[in-house]
Amino acid sequence: MMPNIGSLGFLGAGKVAYTIAKGLLGAGKIPPQMMMASAPSERNLKLLKAMGVRCTNNNKELVETCDVVLLAVKPHMIPTLLKEVGTHINEDHLVVSLAAGITIDFIESKLPVGARVVRAMPNTPCVINEGASVYSTGTSVKERDGPLVQTLFNTLGYCLEGDESMIDAVMAVSGSGPAYAFVAIDALADGGVKMGLPRDIAIKLAAQTLMGSAKLVLEGGKHPSELKDDVCSPGGTTIEAIHQLERGGFRKCLIEAVEAACLKARTLNEMSAFSRK
Repeated sequence: MMPNIGSLGFLGAGKVAYTIAKGLLGAGKIPPQMMMASAPSERNLKLLKAMGVRCTNNNKELVETCDVVLLAVKPHMIPTLLKEVGTHINEDHLVVSLAAGITIDFIESKLPVGARVVRAMPNTPCVINEGASVYSTGTSVKERDGPLVQTLFNTLGYCLEGDESMIDAVMAVSGSGPAYAFVAIDALADGGVKMGLPRDIAIKLAAQTLMGSAKLVLEGGKHPSELKDDVCSPGGTTIEAIHQLERGGFRKCLIEAVEAACLKARTLNEMSAFSRK
C-alpha cells in the first residue's frame, strides 16, 4: 500500500475522478475503502461505487472524512465548490486541484490561511497507469506533501514537479494530448481503410504504431527527428508521405492546437468569476 497518504476524497465524480481512482485501484496502491467520492447525482457516482469506492452526495461529509481532497470538478464549478467546503478545510487537509486554468493563488484565497494546496495536471492514460502528470505546490504545503503527490501520480505513470507557470502549457501538451493522439490514430486508420485494410486491423496497426513509436522516443535516446529520418529512405515511400504531411501543415496544426489549448486555459483564470474579489 501507498504509505502515509491517509484517505483520498474526490469532490466530483466525473471522468477525472474515475480515471484517477481506477488507475490507483488497478495498481493496487490504495484499497477502495480508503477512497471516497461526492457528487449530487447518483448517475455520476455509479461507476465509482461499482469499484468499491465509498460515495456520498454531501461534499462537506467528504471533506470531514478524508485527508487528501482532490478538486475533480470542471473549472467553472470551482468557485462555488470552494465557497461550500472552504470553512471545513483545515491545515490537516491536503487539497489537490485537478482543474485546468485555476491557479493555486486563487484556491488559496478562497480557503483558510495555511491551507495546503497542490495543483496537478494528469491525463486520461492514468487510467491504465500510463499517464503523464505535472504538479506544483502552494505556499503552505508541508515537507512531506510534495513527495506524497509525486508518489501518488508516479503510480499512474510519469510524474514530475514543475513551476506553476508551466501548468497551462503542460495541460495543452499532455493533458489534451491524448485527444490529439486519438485523432491521429483515427486518421491513420481511415487512410488504411481507404487503401483496402479492414477497419479493425487498421485501428490496431495505427494504435500499435503510435505506442511503439512513443516507446522508441522514451527509451531509445534519439531525438524524434532522428527517428523520423531513420524511417525515411532516399526517394522512398515514407519521405513522400512526410512531404504530404508538410504540405498539409501537420506540424503547424499541432503547434497551433497546443497554443490554443494553453491560451484557453489562461483565459479561465482571467475571467471575472475567478478573480480574487
